[in-house]
Amino acid sequence: MTEPWNWRGGRIRDAYLLAAGTVAGLLADPAVAAVWDGPSVLEDFGVRGLAGHLFGQDLDLPGLLAAPVPSEPVVSLRTYYLERVIWLDAGADAPVSARIRAGGEARAADGHAALNARVREALEALRAEVPRAPAARPVHVATWGEWSLELDDFLLTRLTELVVHADDLACSAGLPTPEFPESVTAPVVELLARLAVRRHGAVGVIRGLARAERAPASIAGL
Repeated sequence: MTEPWNWRGGRIRDAYLLAAGTVAGLLADPAVAAVWDGPSVLEDFGVRGLAGHLFGQDLDLPGLLAAPVPSEPVVSLRTYYLERVIWLDAGADAPVSARIRAGGEARAADGHAALNARVREALEALRAEVPRAPAARPVHVATWGEWSLELDDFLLTRLTELVVHADDLACSAGLPTPEFPESVTAPVVELLARLAVRRHGAVGVIRGLARAERAPASIAGL
């Protein structure tokens, strides 16, 4: 995989805000409220925990952008996925996976309506703040460690999480999965393809996309 993973600037910001608004609408659906305390389609994840996880970092982002510019060094998106994150290859029973589920549950602990209200408030702030943020503005999440991502790279990670988990949430509630425009899906598909190559190799991914008779059982990148 080579540098750059080049989805930056207005395109990724517009795509992120569009996707976040769409997924917020999904979250607000009464069908999600109806299954709030039930299991999701993800292993060991309840619906409310999935919903809390889905919007976790988006709820934090207005505060992160309002804070002083972080001093931690910026790493590339490639470095983030290939060297820094530990959840990517972790199984459902791994400690990091348990922490992710617990964090989602904590964010949704006060109920469906309260989470919806916080999401709407965060998105209102982000619609104002994201377009005017400086091009290379770093974002640092305290739990990451001593490093940051540029905002546009951070937004691509969030866009991917929103699109992937929107399908999980919709399926958990018996709703149609949101259909996003190509401006949203294209960067997500590219990133997932790169992550799939990381896990399965280029030949396996190419066969999975083009040769059903020789395709591996899975080319999932996450």
